[in-house]
Amino acid sequence: MSKTAVYPGSFDPITNGHLSLIRRSLHIFDKIIIAVAINPGKNALFNVNERVDMIKEALNHDNHVEVDTFEGLTVDYVQSRGANVIIRGIRALSDFEFEFQLALMNRRLNSDIQSVFLMTDYRWFYISSTIIKEAASLGGNIDGLVPQVVRDRLREKYQIENG
Repeated sequence: MSKTAVYPGSFDPITNGHLSLIRRSLHIFDKIIIAVAINPGKNALFNVNERVDMIKEALNHDNHVEVDTFEGLTVDYVQSRGANVIIRGIRALSDFEFEFQLALMNRRLNSDIQSVFLMTDYRWFYISSTIIKEAASLGGNIDGLVPQVVRDRLREKYQIENG
């Protein structure tokens, strides 16, 4: 019997920290569903289709990883996919407090779904999608922090926007 877990997030954009977490999760689970959240209330830099495409390219279309989109409650999506595990990454103590609250709320909403926390690899401890976008927007060198496809798309995006 195979074990599937869902790794939800906005992934705007995906970073090498996310990829590290996905690869490490595949040592625990047979299949990972990367669930890109559609949240009209958030002002994303990349639309959902761009994010999905970048993730697929960054993962070289690994057949143990599926990329999907979802709206609404994460626990409802996880259940609809026949999974019962949510993967979450933690970089620092500040992440833990938020993730702990989220896990408790998810457990309250659906006690059959478990949250599994993985510590970020020390090499990616300091990066986040927000920090990457800010550095890229100001012309900072983000080589090695994001997959090549993301680096190229960020350069295009900010070159167009900065004229």
